[in-house]
Amino acid sequence: MKRAEALAGEGEPAHKVLLVDDDDVNLLLTSHALREAGFEVTEVTSGEGALDLLDSFVPDIVVLDALMPGLDGFQTCRVLRGRSGFDALPVLMLTGLDDDASITRAYEAGATDFFVKSTQWSLLTGRLRHLLRSAGIRIELERSKAKLARAQDLARMGSFDWRRGHGGPVFSVEGLRVLGLPSDAKFGIRQMLRTVNDDVRAGLIELLHDALRHSLALATDVPVTLHDHKQRIIHLEAEPEFNEHGHLSGYTGIVQDVTDRRLDEDKIRHLANFDTLTGLPNRHQLNLRAESALEHARRLGHQVGVLLIDLGRFKVINDTLGHAAGDELLMEVGRRLRSSVRHSDKEIEVSIDSMGSRSHRALEGVGRYGGDEFVALLPEIGDELDAERVASRILELLKDPMFVGGQECFVTASVGIALFPRDGASVADLMRSADVAMYAAKAQGPNTHALYSPHLAGMGRAKIELESALHKAIERNELVLHYQPKVDARSVRMIGVEALMRWNRNGVLVPPGDFIPLAEETGLIVPLSEWAIREAARQTRVWQDRFGFSDSIAVNLPNRLFERTDLIEHIHAAVTMHGVPHHAIQLEITETGLMKDSGNVNMTLHRLNEMGVEISIDDFGTGYSSLSYITNMPISELKIDRAFVHNLGLTPQSSAIVTAIIAIARSLGLRVVAEGVETLRQMEQLHRLGCRFMQGFLFSRPLAPDQLEAWREQTLLSRNAPWIAEASDAASDGQGREPHLRAANTIPRA
Repeated sequence: MKRAEALAGEGEPAHKVLLVDDDDVNLLLTSHALREAGFEVTEVTSGEGALDLLDSFVPDIVVLDALMPGLDGFQTCRVLRGRSGFDALPVLMLTGLDDDASITRAYEAGATDFFVKSTQWSLLTGRLRHLLRSAGIRIELERSKAKLARAQDLARMGSFDWRRGHGGPVFSVEGLRVLGLPSDAKFGIRQMLRTVNDDVRAGLIELLHDALRHSLALATDVPVTLHDHKQRIIHLEAEPEFNEHGHLSGYTGIVQDVTDRRLDEDKIRHLANFDTLTGLPNRHQLNLRAESALEHARRLGHQVGVLLIDLGRFKVINDTLGHAAGDELLMEVGRRLRSSVRHSDKEIEVSIDSMGSRSHRALEGVGRYGGDEFVALLPEIGDELDAERVASRILELLKDPMFVGGQECFVTASVGIALFPRDGASVADLMRSADVAMYAAKAQGPNTHALYSPHLAGMGRAKIELESALHKAIERNELVLHYQPKVDARSVRMIGVEALMRWNRNGVLVPPGDFIPLAEETGLIVPLSEWAIREAARQTRVWQDRFGFSDSIAVNLPNRLFERTDLIEHIHAAVTMHGVPHHAIQLEITETGLMKDSGNVNMTLHRLNEMGVEISIDDFGTGYSSLSYITNMPISELKIDRAFVHNLGLTPQSSAIVTAIIAIARSLGLRVVAEGVETLRQMEQLHRLGCRFMQGFLFSRPLAPDQLEAWREQTLLSRNAPWIAEASDAASDGQGREPHLRAANTIPRA
């Protein structure tokens, strides 16, 4: 605490940070870094705990981990914003992924900003100080606004009286001071009107005439130029007074200099409507403009264009050069986009009724929608070609190199175009259509644009929407792993499990055949597989603690993951994070993956094997691998493809292939596992051929973690299943010889 106060400044209390993270390691490291930077840190390990603590403790800022069990960071932030008095509290969301889904969800939940987890503590502390400064400015602005409003209500700054038939108004000394005049000055109506700015003088005269004609009270703000040539805004209020006959006898009122209050209000309004980084209209201001543009279009019967612009290489640049460079890049993109579309600097706050027949064009502009997404609004276009011309101009402006962080960088962009009323009747509908079109543009390649069209509403739209949802699945915690056990059918033991991914989308499990091919096509298979490795390591730890699980969880490794130079570091980080040994993760690769760029693959596999990670060749017999490659690779297991198992005993070719694979495995000292075992007949024949390790629906379908635990108790430990009795008979007959395994590989664990 003393160190925090010393770093904060002598006599200045340290800023109080509420740090919420369920990961003990992250919590320890982050809190230590923040304390070293001079913050006073209070730690909480869950969203529920944070909300309970906030009943009695008010921090200066909250730092929330996005993904936590129970009430996650997004839900916690949403509940927090719903509480009285917490609407302006700065909230920084910590996320493990720098993708569109994380950013959008954080802002929608009410987060002030987001930060991608890293060990660059100076960036984190700098972001916190920036948010605290912004919050302090906002609080001071709100306080100033409240004080001035209170002063206007209770402490009239200057007064005047006007009596009909007695000449001009008579101002008090304070009133004359407000108007910049000496205390003995004579100030009539004509002199007062001459100080009023030319553009509003006629309107004020009409307001005064109307008040006199109808004996009305009036209140208005008037921009004036005082005798010292200063520009001020004077608030004028007047109440009518009547004689005993009920006739107007005069007015009494006040004048007040409200210039500072108006400036404060303008600053607050600007903060609410414009992005602080780029200066462009933010999501709120863009939605206001779009709603107004659509209302005007309905009246006049013309079209409105919405362009959704997504930057393609922002994450690479942000991760490589740092967040400061990423911010610099977004500012440069904002400057270029501002030049492509008009009126991006103007705040739109007029009603439709007050707009002229052509003034709706002032709604045109481009803004930052969140993260690395921008939106261009075209309030009146002739046809889709007009929108495409703007999209082409935007893409052309973004092609030139940008210099950020001392480096020359290039960004790509994809632009989705939607038109009102053709592609949506509301702003939300148009944004969804533009989002679909943007992903269609992405599918065509970088620096392209695409129009939303009806054919996307069919299978094409379903595919693109599925891709869009899949982008967000990890951050929304929608992915789950189910586990299919691998068994030693001879000794009735579980020797490991294979992790199979499922997607819980809106409460419905999406079959892997519906999204894995799409993930492979789009490259999303890489982050999905990285998540699977982390989740498998976490589940291993859970099972170790619950029932002493000491086998491995096999994770399918796509070919594209070998292109990542950080694959080994990622696996090491996953097992280290959860405190499990490297052999807890087994990697399954296909024969095609084994042959691709075999030199790099071989080197990577050897390094993994040195760490203790076992390698299994999946679907063996269906590819074109060379036995010389297999001999030189650090492989511990071959898996017989289910197609051969299915036809076992039905075709002589299948029996011959299975026999050959078992012989190859035995000669190389490898474990062999038969996949897709569904019948007792298949199990018996595999026993007879010398294969004792099996996997398939005969033993168990893929199960959720708690279901697998129940299967272990009710089936394996109680030995209650038809295949167990059959396996016991085969064992007693002495069938199913155990192959000799390579000495370097581990014998299957119980």
